[in-house]
Amino acid sequence: MDTPEYAFDSATRRAYEANRTWWDEVTGPHVRSAYYDVDGFISGRNSLPRYVIEEVGDVQGKKLLHLQCHFGLDTLSWARLGATVTGVDFGDQAIARARELAQQLGITARFIQSNVYDLGDRLNGRFDIVFTSLGILCWLHDLAGWARIVARALKPGGLFYIAEFHPFLDTIQDAQPVTESRDLFVEYPYFNPGEPMFMSGEVAGDYASSFHSARDTFEWFHSMQEIIGSLLDAGLSIETFREQDFCVYRAREGMVRGEDGFWRMPPNVKPIPLMFSLRARKPGVS
Repeated sequence: MDTPEYAFDSATRRAYEANRTWWDEVTGPHVRSAYYDVDGFISGRNSLPRYVIEEVGDVQGKKLLHLQCHFGLDTLSWARLGATVTGVDFGDQAIARARELAQQLGITARFIQSNVYDLGDRLNGRFDIVFTSLGILCWLHDLAGWARIVARALKPGGLFYIAEFHPFLDTIQDAQPVTESRDLFVEYPYFNPGEPMFMSGEVAGDYASSFHSARDTFEWFHSMQEIIGSLLDAGLSIETFREQDFCVYRAREGMVRGEDGFWRMPPNVKPIPLMFSLRARKPGVS
């Protein structure tokens, strides 16, 4: 029997509905954007950063669950590398585009339209790997509940992997360019204040394109302690944890793009952690 639907309070449910509406609106512009380069993907480009592929390891023949998959480029990239994939996202438009892309390319993939918290026990114990990456934790209000869902989806001995923007980066001001170290001052919370930050559509921009939505969104802050602690409390064992001084997009004005395609702080600015990656394991043997 399925577990009951996650018990959101009314304010949190409204926040998720606002966020889902925003994501539905920006999905089309994202599909057309140079940032996602769908034409390049159709021609054979793998959308996953090389370091992510290396850190996850061989996925040939493994069942992989991708949580918060957006319109599926990374999910389908794992399929091209040999995994049997399932992608989950709460966006109607994102899942529709993911299914269309899979059909167009003849890639076998399953896509489920659902808030992560509403999955219940439908996917329990089915996956060798649970994967998630790049700008996903700020859209989640309850990391303890999220981590339990991750752990339940894994087979015994299964691997969880996350590549994500570092919580320290999220605290840094974004109103002015970073051209020297003193521009790296704290503007936003590091520890979770409990309530989401309201992002007005009048001022919030889009990371992937020049498209601007007037819709409001809500984001939650999470410390590294909360992220790692939630996984440990869910029964997972941390295998590796890495911090990176690069970013996959220009997260702050003033950052410089290197020959490897990643963005870093200018040479005269002291490096700070911009991203992190983590591998964790569910105890047992499948």
